[in-house]
Amino acid sequence: MRVLLLGATGTIGQATAAALVRDGHEVVCLVRDKSIAQRNDLAVKLQQQLAGTKLQFGDALNVACCAKAEWLQPSFDALVSCLASRNGTPRDAWAIDYQAHADWLTLAVAKGIRHFVVLSALCVQKPLLGFQQAKLAFEKELMASGLTYSIVRPTAFFKSLSGQVKRLKQGKPFLLFGDGQLTSCKPISDHDLGQFMAQCLTDRQLQNTILPIGGPGPAVTPLQQGEYLFELMGMKPQYKRVPVALMDTVIGMLNLLGKVMPALADKAELARIGRYYATESMLVWDQEKQAYDEQATPSFGEETLFEHYKRMVENNIDVPLGEHSVF
Repeated sequence: MRVLLLGATGTIGQATAAALVRDGHEVVCLVRDKSIAQRNDLAVKLQQQLAGTKLQFGDALNVACCAKAEWLQPSFDALVSCLASRNGTPRDAWAIDYQAHADWLTLAVAKGIRHFVVLSALCVQKPLLGFQQAKLAFEKELMASGLTYSIVRPTAFFKSLSGQVKRLKQGKPFLLFGDGQLTSCKPISDHDLGQFMAQCLTDRQLQNTILPIGGPGPAVTPLQQGEYLFELMGMKPQYKRVPVALMDTVIGMLNLLGKVMPALADKAELARIGRYYATESMLVWDQEKQAYDEQATPSFGEETLFEHYKRMVENNIDVPLGEHSVF
């Protein structure tokens, strides 16, 4: 198939691009960073990261401008989006998670693109935050569009759980919220998630449906992650426990100050996001039982989080966290 890939520069986007190429598709990646187009060294590096694809430069948020581009005139069979807001604040989320996607959906319908695959998030099943509402709003429009759709809702990413490794290397304690057993998750690797995204194009069971997806193995709690890392690194366990009530106090103060200082309103939302992930499991939510269900959370792929940790420690790998930096 001829596939247009959005959000290809992120780690999930790169993994998805590689999987699409391995499956034999013709992949065109829209790169939104104009500075890359102006610097040959960055362009060469990106082309290496996205080997086997064709790069096109443009602003993914300005769909009207992209629609006029010559490279977009030939037909595409599918549009795959790994595009997501960088920080989850309401303005960013509604501009990217909803509006940009809605504009691309309109263009896809107009150009006869038959299949739209979007990377969403499992946390939208309990939408308490602005970015979750934005993702849900687009999901609703996509399902009503008449196109074949695949809405992929992954659990946790390895990247978002990797910051603690660096903390331990620096001699800092492992951070726990509450007792470290408030939540659990079945995280999925970039490689496995990318393969799952690509598989949506050819597996009919993955089409016209919402797809919660986690990695292999049982769900793990933050405490279990800490126990594994300390044993792996041969260190005496050392934890720093953060009470959830303290997070609530910080959020309350930021909410109050945000009424007079708009910049702090965004910080309050980021604090709410942090609290959400500290208190909500990344597993399928059973509405009837009002509980998270590990057994109902599908597994895919081969690499576990602990295997990822082992590779990081043994090979002294630092994972660049970017906007995923929580700790």
